[in-house]
Amino acid sequence: MTSLADPATGSAGGAPERALAALSASHLRACASLLLLCLVCFLPGFASLQPMDRDEPRFAQATKQMLETGDLVDIRFQGEARHKKPVGIYWAQALAVSAGEALGVPQARRTIALYRIPSLIGASAAVLLAYWTALAFLGRRGALLAAALFGACLMLSAEARLAKTDALLCACTTATLGALARLWLRRGEADPLGHGGRLALWGGMALGILVKGPMVPFFAGLPALALCLHARDWRWLRPARPLPGLALVVAVVAPWFLAIAWKSGGAFFAEAVGKDMMGKVGGGAEKHFAPPGAYLAAFFGTFWPGAAFAALSVPFAWRARRSDPVAFLLAWIVPAWIILELVPTKLPHYVLPLMPAVAILAVLALREGALTPQRRGARWVALLVPAIPAGLAIGLAVAAWRLDGALPVAGPVLLLAASAVAVLSWRSLSTGAAERAMTLAVLAALLVPGAVFGLTQAHLPALKVSPRLAALRDALPCRDPLVASLGYREPSLVFLVGTDLAMLNDGPEAVAFLRGGGCRLVFVESRFQVGYDAAAQAAGAGPREVGTVSGFNINGGRPLSFRAYATIPEAPGR
Repeated sequence: MTSLADPATGSAGGAPERALAALSASHLRACASLLLLCLVCFLPGFASLQPMDRDEPRFAQATKQMLETGDLVDIRFQGEARHKKPVGIYWAQALAVSAGEALGVPQARRTIALYRIPSLIGASAAVLLAYWTALAFLGRRGALLAAALFGACLMLSAEARLAKTDALLCACTTATLGALARLWLRRGEADPLGHGGRLALWGGMALGILVKGPMVPFFAGLPALALCLHARDWRWLRPARPLPGLALVVAVVAPWFLAIAWKSGGAFFAEAVGKDMMGKVGGGAEKHFAPPGAYLAAFFGTFWPGAAFAALSVPFAWRARRSDPVAFLLAWIVPAWIILELVPTKLPHYVLPLMPAVAILAVLALREGALTPQRRGARWVALLVPAIPAGLAIGLAVAAWRLDGALPVAGPVLLLAASAVAVLSWRSLSTGAAERAMTLAVLAALLVPGAVFGLTQAHLPALKVSPRLAALRDALPCRDPLVASLGYREPSLVFLVGTDLAMLNDGPEAVAFLRGGGCRLVFVESRFQVGYDAAAQAAGAGPREVGTVSGFNINGGRPLSFRAYATIPEAPGR
């Protein structure tokens, strides 16, 4: 197994190279440094970021209802069955929240950070598993650099702090593909996997199915099929011991699938496969349509800072496409990417499980001396490394000024510092020091999450509409008020206010709700204000106004304003 060396990379042995050599001196050091990278990239804003509509609070609310009802089989959002994804993520989140309650976390079931813990663990595991996978292709130094390039990317950083399925799915997929890589690259050996490799292969498959249904078989099955066709031989898969492996998968996944089939009368499969999956394949589900090529266009932002290096590695990948390592990586990336580009429904995280292979391929190209500034357009492509943090600094400053009339300083300044380090990365690549350039790019990426999620988003109240509405509820002098919303139906409000939040249709319904007795609160969105005022005037003396909230809805892309009205019973004896 070949390690990265200075002559192969054009390195002059500067501080970045010496640091990389020191951190890769042992597997323990490499893994510890990757865990530190994960903490730096994933923890800023982990607790302060509001529930991000719409998917995250849907998952969190369904988990909260599992804890409220004690039903760990059926998945529901308020009174509606949520038959879209299997139960794995909900069980993981329920375990994290239950642990928080046991440790005395105040209002644990309304604390979104607890629901994000499985994603944090999944993203960190994906980075470590990317290192393990890369060791099949590279020495410790190269494997560390590839895993760091993957761990620093913006897409994984975002998914690590969202209570959804995708970080865990990425970990499961990387475990399965890491084992598959060893089967392919070590074929002909008596036992290329060992017990640990087989556990990674089939365990990753089983857990991935519980988390997101057929997606791990999809991401693993396509490269396996492509490589069988490439080699015109399938016998290299035999050491995986498919029959015992599939038996393990069935033993893990069958109990819940049988339980939900019995409990839902088959409705889960009709909804998950017939509506959710086929809806995404056949059309732009939930307004997420994008044309073919959208993932490629977004790639240069979502996989920053590694995207520029990946783009420069394409000629190398084409030349070396018949070699075993590159053939495997291309089989991992290309078929799935093409299919996902052709599917009308697109979200950036759909291609996340392909990114470990992209990072490994970029470092393979680096090892072979293929990332050279002499290649036409190389310096222009490398300018993407400093361009992204500089663009973020400008964009965040403009957004903060337009939304809240304030100009944040600390976040943009830290982004400009990241841009300065990224400029050093660009200059290193321009002088032929490609390994130094990649190392500096990772260092620049370590500064971005703290700037965006730690120093800036916490001070953008216009984006925190649901938390500010929930704060009005908490400020009422009566306990456990009944709450309704007129015109605003985001899942984050359900999660923060409570499962029994009522969704109203017009002003008369809102007035009738407030006159229903006891302590009650209604949020009226400005589009419905005229109708509410007319209904309140017709009903006589209306309830008092207890607060106003204005902000911006990221999903709708429009400003919002609310007035809150409450009926508060007089305390006894007053």
